[in-house]
Amino acid sequence: MGKISILPAAIALLFFASTARSLVCDITKYGAGGGTSSDITQALVSAWKEACVATEPSKVLVPAGTYVLREVVLEGPCKSSIEVQVDGTLQAPADPAQMKTDGWVAFRGVDLLTLSGSGTFDGQGKTAWTKNDCNLKTDCVTLPINIRFDSVTNGMVKDITSLDSKQFHVNVLNCKNLTFQHVTITAPGDSPNTDGIHIGRSTGINIIDTGIKTGDDCISIGDGSEQMTITGVTCGPGHGISVGSLGKYPNEQPVTGLHVKNCTMTGTMNGLRIKTWPASPAGTASDMHFEDITLDNVGNPVIIDQQYCPWNQCKSQAPSQIKISNVSFSRIRGTSSTQAAVTLACSSRLPCTEVEISDIDIAYHGPEGPATSVCSNVKPTISGKQNPAICASAAASPVSQ
Repeated sequence: MGKISILPAAIALLFFASTARSLVCDITKYGAGGGTSSDITQALVSAWKEACVATEPSKVLVPAGTYVLREVVLEGPCKSSIEVQVDGTLQAPADPAQMKTDGWVAFRGVDLLTLSGSGTFDGQGKTAWTKNDCNLKTDCVTLPINIRFDSVTNGMVKDITSLDSKQFHVNVLNCKNLTFQHVTITAPGDSPNTDGIHIGRSTGINIIDTGIKTGDDCISIGDGSEQMTITGVTCGPGHGISVGSLGKYPNEQPVTGLHVKNCTMTGTMNGLRIKTWPASPAGTASDMHFEDITLDNVGNPVIIDQQYCPWNQCKSQAPSQIKISNVSFSRIRGTSSTQAAVTLACSSRLPCTEVEISDIDIAYHGPEGPATSVCSNVKPTISGKQNPAICASAAASPVSQ
């Protein structure tokens, strides 16, 4: 198992750059005022443009206050390192019809970016959630993501809060060396499709000491994600920490190099999950390790589900062609809200290989009896404590949720 790098070189570079800043672009100098009727979109864009062309390290400052902000793209490349410090509350348009794209605040093509501050990105998602019909049809309405990071390299996101996003809170796409630390993500447990942080086609992503309460996956990992560390995360409510779903679309890229450590899950629908669609195109997911996890009333605490098919969207029940290998679950402890505390339901066409289970202690106190495990198409290596006994019945069948 590889070692987790908590302080990559990018963080050190960003810290050095922040101590050397000389240009501060306060949005109030560009016409921004406070109050819920004050639209700061143009002021923020103007401040960004001036900071981005500066040859010395620069900062865009959003001071304390409440501001209205329409969709905005803050785009690079910039000539030096740049920080956006948000100490106020930014409010998105409440009506999703006023927003024309899938992103509210987007950072695009920026190197050496820091997003910081004690402020809040308030997506005002309550109205939009009633319009989310993705549980009914595949061609559903696309709602805006609170914060998008597209092709950002060597970045740091720290201390900010994302509140009530209309869809995902944070989306990371085509990024490299991007760290989230002390971030707070909050939405009601019944808010649909509000994943906390979604990662896709990115490498070197770190999520550290972050609290996520939301209505979907706390962290979801899509195809093409490599070398990720998740440590010190608290999750719940939500659907847990998920790899996937994978295999829904053609030409997906491999997932490899995931380390999840020292995390706590409370009241989540799922715990640690790897999910792939049946009848999928060929693909791989490997080198994924979960250790030192605390569970409190968590459904499906440990689950590999290669028949993932929510809302009966599958056209075929043919086996998944996503090959899962080199996976470990170590020192997982706490309580389950479902009897099947460990489910390893792998593909009948491509059984899981190199799966290790060690020191599992998960209790269930429901009417059905003690906790159980469910295994199919896998022969894991088992060591240490086993509560429940792992793969005691090889004839068990998969679950799908």
